[in-house]
Amino acid sequence: MNALGLIEIAGWSPSMVILDTMEKTAGIELFQVELNDLAGAMMKITGPLGAVRAAIDAGRRLAEQMRVACVADIIPNPEPRGRQGWQGGKEYNPLIEQDVVHTPGEQYREARVKGQAPFAVGLIETQGFTAVFEAIDTACKTADVEVLAREKLGGGYITVVIKGDVAAVRAAIEAGKAKVDGLGKLIAAHVIPSPTEAVLSLLPKQP
Repeated sequence: MNALGLIEIAGWSPSMVILDTMEKTAGIELFQVELNDLAGAMMKITGPLGAVRAAIDAGRRLAEQMRVACVADIIPNPEPRGRQGWQGGKEYNPLIEQDVVHTPGEQYREARVKGQAPFAVGLIETQGFTAVFEAIDTACKTADVEVLAREKLGGGYITVVIKGDVAAVRAAIEAGKAKVDGLGKLIAAHVIPSPTEAVLSLLPKQP
């Protein structure tokens, strides 16, 4: 491991957008993502120091543009003896019914050589389940999109992810987020054209 980049974002949906930007900016590899108790995520990336620095800088700038809280750091040459401190082990949270630590497997590393996905993903994150269920129903009625996954983070925060072509996903997300008002709080609504393998590897699997 040449360098370790750390970037902690308040909000799971913004985290996915920032991760997508970081991987598209430089030749870095996602090492791990660890969910925190603030409905956000700590992303750990690795690679050559220059690439990690470029990716973290891009992620920090985007977080500022999105106006989400962000803490970032770079460790140029991680001390091997400290690895057990920053590398998360398998951990399951029964309250949100999912793993807290996400470590991409070999499929992610093999898929990275194929480049980006030939579709877009859209994310609607709300505080309040009623709001996101109404938003997704509206999104699916508006355009030809497919529900790909959903992510619960505790505290009433939930994200639903859709996929389709860019135009369809944009139309669906715009229509869906307009339905949130009065039913819950809109936390985020984003479209990621051609998501990277790092983003796809983190999407929760549907049963």
